Amino acid sequence: MELITPVILSGGAGTRLWPLSRESAPKQFLPLVEGRSTFAMALERVADSNVFARPMIVTASGHRFHVREALRTAAIEADILLEPVARNTAAAIVAAAIVAGRRDPDSILLVLAADHLIVDTAGFVAAVETARSAAAEDFIVTFGVVPDAPSIAYGYIRRGEALPGLPTVSKVATFKEKPAAEAAKELVTAGYLWNSGNFMVRAAVAIAETEQYAPDIAAAVASAVDGARATSNTTLLAEAAYRTAPAQSFDYAVMEHTDRAAVVEARFDWRDVGTWESLGQIAAKDAAGNATVGDVVIEDSRGSYVHAMKQKVALIGLDDVLVATGGDVVLVAARERLDSIKDFVAGLESDKAEENYKVSPWGYFQVIEEGDGYKVKRIVVEPGARLSLQRHKHRAEHWIVVAGIAEVTVGDDVRRLDANKSVFIPQGEIHRLGNPGKELLTVIEVQYGAYLGEDDIERLSDDYDRSPATSGPVKAD
Repeated sequence: MELITPVILSGGAGTRLWPLSRESAPKQFLPLVEGRSTFAMALERVADSNVFARPMIVTASGHRFHVREALRTAAIEADILLEPVARNTAAAIVAAAIVAGRRDPDSILLVLAADHLIVDTAGFVAAVETARSAAAEDFIVTFGVVPDAPSIAYGYIRRGEALPGLPTVSKVATFKEKPAAEAAKELVTAGYLWNSGNFMVRAAVAIAETEQYAPDIAAAVASAVDGARATSNTTLLAEAAYRTAPAQSFDYAVMEHTDRAAVVEARFDWRDVGTWESLGQIAAKDAAGNATVGDVVIEDSRGSYVHAMKQKVALIGLDDVLVATGGDVVLVAARERLDSIKDFVAGLESDKAEENYKVSPWGYFQVIEEGDGYKVKRIVVEPGARLSLQRHKHRAEHWIVVAGIAEVTVGDDVRRLDANKSVFIPQGEIHRLGNPGKELLTVIEVQYGAYLGEDDIERLSDDYDRSPATSGPVKAD
């Protein structure tokens, strides 16, 4: 039987888990569940080579390093489809369908969100096998979850008649968008299922239904695929075309209109761990109903959730609150207000943590610490890539290799440095950093000088045809 192609959607910013989840390091790549990421768990879920083909990962271009590191750690090969801008799930799914369909129009895609938690892998695979039969008959199959309580976080599905010859697969009679609290109670009482947001569909059907019900999305994405830049396993969609695609969910753009929608009841455990409330629900609790992660001390508090990353957190005399740390931010919120975090973050004028993380063609950097006259960065360079040949008028730098092999140019001297070796670059000296190895190169850079702005770069040679010098604090290489 034909193998199923998993398509793992992992491009979201995860702002409902702010400040832990940021655009630069979103929730699906963070070790949120017993020290593991939900993205890594999704990869494991589709690892059976008797059922699943090589997966396709759809992610933001700035997240490609998280994806590649997770794939390397799991020793899994995959195709990576990079979105230059976020355009919601409709564009992401049709892009994957076009890329897969040009290889094989009959390929069956299993579209999965990267931030869902499923422990019962056997039950999951059994539901996928059931859905495969309906997808082969040109239905778009979603997986419906029996609610354990009314929730305003999910959409709802009412089942219709069973498909001929497939008694465990039903047509979708009604889709209901995320309801208000009272309406959610009524829907649960009426036997509606939660819409898990995962789908199984033939590539040709996904394309055809999007062309029919969202032709502007289909046309923009097809143009973006036509103009894409591809390497051996990575495809970067053309930004100008992709940007014109309306940002709509696949549910809204296609599933609410198509007559091919079907549903399989998910008889496996399922949870969307994209919110602080959902993380608090799966965390172990003390006798007072408090859940904690990290170095936390609680006294005389009840029903609270404290998630501490690096700082020690002490909570005294507060009930039903969330305390979460991430980067340079500490969030304290009433648990009844957690649904407003996403809107709150959208209203912030800036987020310093995002300014301190930048993606470049060669890799990325992250500012670890900075103060008067100094700045410390973590620089990660992809295998075979290198920064521009450059110099700085106002600062000197000290590079310390912590992982991988570095090829370092300082003036006329070119040398290779292994881990635990370092080199000093005087102010004004020509220099370059490259990765000649097959693994990621990680370097700690310490800058010294009276001015450490990111526009203090004069490029003398560059592999990526960028301008000879930067014009503002937007690039760091």
